Amino acid sequence: MQKSLLFKGANRALLLATIAFGANFSVWILFAVLALELQTTLSLSALELGMLFASPMLTGALLRIPAGFLADKYNPKMLFVLQMLTVVPSLLLLPSAHSLADHMLLGLWIGVSGTSFTFGIRYITDWFERSQQGTAMGIFGAGNAGAALTLAAVPSIVEHLGWATIGPIYATGLLLTAFVFLWLAPTRPAQANKVSYTATPLTLKQIVSTLQIWRFSLYYYFVFGSFLALILWLPQYYVNAYGLSAKQAMAFTLFFAATSSMVRALGGWFADRYGGRSVNWTVFWTCLVCLFFLSYPPTSMTIHGVHSDVLLTIEVNVWVFTALIFVIGIAQGFGRASVYKIINDYYPQQMGSVGGFVAAMGALGGCTLPLAFGLVVDGVGIYSACFMLLYGVLAICMIAMFFAHKSDRFQQRLSQAQSHNFLDSE
Repeated sequence: MQKSLLFKGANRALLLATIAFGANFSVWILFAVLALELQTTLSLSALELGMLFASPMLTGALLRIPAGFLADKYNPKMLFVLQMLTVVPSLLLLPSAHSLADHMLLGLWIGVSGTSFTFGIRYITDWFERSQQGTAMGIFGAGNAGAALTLAAVPSIVEHLGWATIGPIYATGLLLTAFVFLWLAPTRPAQANKVSYTATPLTLKQIVSTLQIWRFSLYYYFVFGSFLALILWLPQYYVNAYGLSAKQAMAFTLFFAATSSMVRALGGWFADRYGGRSVNWTVFWTCLVCLFFLSYPPTSMTIHGVHSDVLLTIEVNVWVFTALIFVIGIAQGFGRASVYKIINDYYPQQMGSVGGFVAAMGALGGCTLPLAFGLVVDGVGIYSACFMLLYGVLAICMIAMFFAHKSDRFQQRLSQAQSHNFLDSE
């Protein structure tokens, strides 16, 4: 009877939390679209544009760590609502920003919306059994589709109402979302509160000193950090590398963001059924193959034949490029779900603190990778150098995962041998 009470209202909680997270995510990446206008009106350099991109990502990443500890200690539903109300004034102030400094300061404030993932993930994990956690977190993570909402809606808003209306419109939407969530989202039963809040807490020092958590953070840095970075980077990549119009580039980026977000729920189901580690390993291999081809720059070679020279040209055209990016996006969606399934397997009662730390490290990719992309492209002198960098990051992830799996198997065999008195445990 107690168990049925504990999970009553779980589907409603998951639905409303996912909608709220989607609304917050659409706010968090708002500068990805606004920057197109600001780059012209403020005459921004490439570095200044990167700094503008990074401002909301930075606070959204760093604040996830304290947000996780708060979510473990206090009611995550109320924290979720307070977080949304905190962001609303920054959106209302957007029309009054005129300089780069003004927009960066507001960007840091808007970045508070990035903590919504930490509060939401902590809220929903109390509603589902362990065998359902991957699916539940995957469905919640589909709120990343809020990025697609911004990519699709903002150009239309600008065309019909002007740039100055974006902030107030988004503020109104987020305020309504906060009140709907407060009114309709179920409050966790007393049993859930008791189970959650009596769990052994982890301090920040313990988390930072745990190599396993850093390894999970590295995985999430790739599957989530590179997802954010590509949303910011792809529009200008399509324009510069393939000569597409801004409208066409935004459409391709919208396709990438939407599909990668929506498959996260399916990725959670796969992680529940086949295990988070197995899904992660498949994701990494899939991305590694795609990044190998994306890293290859347009190349022309002259082959000296018997009778004449043969000119050979190798190039990834825009359609092949889009197909490979699509596959990477799908894999990243699966990977984001599987990483949190793994975290829940090891730290089911510390999803706020541990999950918040991992989410923070992953979100840092959203502000560090675009800057790194710019530096490596300028240094190497070819557009595809950004994918070479991602290839290297992924290779490090796979090496770390391989040795971690090898170590875990050794410890399992050692424990089994000790339990059968094959080895002396002293």
